[in-house]
Parts: sequence; C-alpha cells; structure tokens
Amino acid sequence: MQYKLQKRYRLPEYDYSQEGCYFITICTRNQECYFGKIIKEKMKLSTIGKVAKRYWLRIPENYMNVELDEYTIMPNHIHGILIIKNKCRNTPWHVPTKNLHPLVKNSISSIINHYKGNIKRYCNKNKMEYFEWQSRFFDHIIRNEKSLNKIRQYIIYNPSKWEIDKNNPENLYM
Repeated sequence: MQYKLQKRYRLPEYDYSQEGCYFITICTRNQECYFGKIIKEKMKLSTIGKVAKRYWLRIPENYMNVELDEYTIMPNHIHGILIIKNKCRNTPWHVPTKNLHPLVKNSISSIINHYKGNIKRYCNKNKMEYFEWQSRFFDHIIRNEKSLNKIRQYIIYNPSKWEIDKNNPENLYM
C-alpha cells in the first residue's frame, strides 16, 4: 500500500484532538530504508529504528491522554494506531504554521510533529544528519471495531509482506 499525499492534508473541520482511534503512517524522505531490514519476515532495527521505537513508546509519557495500540516499524515507514482518550480540558492553543491550518495542542498533528522532531534532533545530535522524514504523514480516522481489527491485522502482518510491499524500494515499479 503506497501512500499518496493529497493537497488537502486533513479532513476539513474535523477536530484531530478529539477522542478516537487514528491509524498513522509516517514515511522517510524518498523511501530511504533508515530503520533497518526485514530478515526472514521479521524487522531487524537499525540504530535509528531503535530510536524510532523508543520515542514511539514514549508518546503516552508526553501526551497523558494518548494510548498506543498496535504499531510496527518498517525499513522506511512506521505504522501505528494512536488512541486519544478524554480530550484535554485545557483551552486549545494554536501554533501558526506556514500555509497550513494552525497546529492544535494534543492533536494528531501535534503528536506526530513532536515525535518526528525528537527523532530528527537525536539524529542531528549524534551525527546522523543524513536522516530525513517525508514532510507530511498519512492518517485515517478509525470509525468502528471492525475497521480497527482489520488495521491491527494489517500492521501485524506488514513485515511478512515486505517482499511485495509497494513501499519496498525494490518494488518501485510494481
């Protein structure tokens, strides 16, 4: 499943800080395989892959209303399900962003922006400046239990399907 980002990045008028389940895919720039390799249908994490995992697992420490569900780190992308529980009672604040909607505190965009920034800062600090993210990310609002279970299965079995995955650079022309 290759993700094409459209000009409209998020669902208009939808509050991405509200309670719900969100399927997230974050890709590296140019589909570079920074996070490791699939060996015998299992992901073998590189140093950057281990950092990506550590920061993913820390998301609930930084966002008390967020729970992690199924996730997987692939060679050049990350799939994960984030569950936002009770909406924070704070008045949402907005950070101006260039040509985009404001960044809402405790929203999916804020969480992913923070996550990606942490990994990039780690890489820069540790002389891994070559690491780059794709500028945006893919999200899907999970609306029911059937969809949630289907996405969980997709995430769990993603490494075993790497040989035929369109995100695998070896399958670029599939």
